[in-house]
Amino acid sequence: MNSEKLSKRLETVVSFIEPGMNIADIGSDHAYLPCYAVRKGLACSAIAGEVAAGPYQSARKQVKAAKLADKIDVRKGDGLAVLHLSDKVDCVIIAGMGGALMTEILTAGKHKLSSVSRLILQPNIAAEKVRKWLYEQNWQLIDERLIEEDEKYYEILVAEQGNPALPYTDITKELLLGPFLLKNKEKNFREKWRAELQIWEKILQELNKAENKEATRAKKEALRQKIEMVREELS
Repeated sequence: MNSEKLSKRLETVVSFIEPGMNIADIGSDHAYLPCYAVRKGLACSAIAGEVAAGPYQSARKQVKAAKLADKIDVRKGDGLAVLHLSDKVDCVIIAGMGGALMTEILTAGKHKLSSVSRLILQPNIAAEKVRKWLYEQNWQLIDERLIEEDEKYYEILVAEQGNPALPYTDITKELLLGPFLLKNKEKNFREKWRAELQIWEKILQELNKAENKEATRAKKEALRQKIEMVREELS
């Protein structure tokens, strides 16, 4: 992967950028995504944010090598702290980290999102937490994708400011499985959740052997509910 050819995962992410947007890629690593998006005319300009010194320097070198320093600003900082309201960013992208960390970043910097019209979020795990955050913070989920790459499954969530309840009819189930993904139940959906079921069933077996404490009972009940929901949708 490089700035000329993205991974399937990141190609799917950038496909949700609307032409003419000014984007911010938070946790940009080598800045491949913003370089690709600007070069292909998907974005007018970009901010590449990175908290770690090594990736920050790599991003600066990449942008310079791509001769895009006039359109891509590489900034070092934690999460959305790299953004200023004067940047007039239309779209914030956060890809390739856990859902819990992603929601921490969004919560810490939510005051920076007032002018942002679109979020494109790709959690590696715990997409349910991200959907829940969007719902609670009045972001409307407008689309989702579930892709497979290198035997791993990735969910891409796209949200805009609006009515957070709009895509949901059974919110407990749809926060877990995704309202748009549930409608289609494509091959990747079925394969991902079959694999998750196997893992959960093994965990439940181990919990059944554990000491019968209140905390253990609560974990078992929550896990049973998830297993039942997924089995129902796969049946």
